[in-house]
Amino acid sequence: MKLREKYTISMLAGSWAIFLREMLILGSRGKKVFFSMAVSPSLYLVAFGLGVGRNMQVGGHPYLEFLIPGLVAMGTMNQSFGIAGEINIARFYWRIFEEFQASPISDLAYVIGEVMAGMAKALISVIIVILLSGLFGVQLHFLNPIFWLGIFLNSFVFASMAVMAAMLVKSHADQAMLFNFVITPMAFLGGTFFPVDKMPSWVQMFLQVLPLTHASRLIRSGAYGQPVELLPILVLLVIGIVFFLLAHRSVCRARD
Repeated sequence: MKLREKYTISMLAGSWAIFLREMLILGSRGKKVFFSMAVSPSLYLVAFGLGVGRNMQVGGHPYLEFLIPGLVAMGTMNQSFGIAGEINIARFYWRIFEEFQASPISDLAYVIGEVMAGMAKALISVIIVILLSGLFGVQLHFLNPIFWLGIFLNSFVFASMAVMAAMLVKSHADQAMLFNFVITPMAFLGGTFFPVDKMPSWVQMFLQVLPLTHASRLIRSGAYGQPVELLPILVLLVIGIVFFLLAHRSVCRARD
């Protein structure tokens, strides 16, 4: 067997081992995780969808139809980025990262495995929102490939960002600060609850920098069954690759 083939097999095995570990941990808390993920979107649907936006229309769609793709985008961001917390628990309390450093698993395999785990958590949040949308009587194009492409790219971006962040922070306090100053503002400003084009032009310029803005746009286009837009796909793909490379670099430096 060629050396390259052996390396590929070894990397895949290492990635699967990291991914499987995270999934086993997730599975051990399955019901708690599922119901905790359902709390926030349920509250948003009741408060904003049935309360504030009951008789509101956005772009020719009832506000609930506008809100649900936004909740999908926000949920995939929060859950995929949440893998950073799992990594930090493993680093600071269980010392699992030290065991990884002593193992034959490559840095690239570790990053791939953790990113896959973050993306898997994001998919659970999507399923929850889709189930809730059925309870609220909202029917969208959930089988549209563009809808799922937006979910894949969004979770890839924030799972990669999470691995990078987990390697850079020095404590859980730093992790919480990063979430409060980066993820939470993005959740409310990234086109989740209101259309970005209704904001002043200078605010729109700032919001176009946020990856969640493009993810919300792409996921919403897919949910509405609209033609595919290339710009958000390209933006998310480029940002995702950049964060993935930075995550790999951060893991390499943490090993050193």
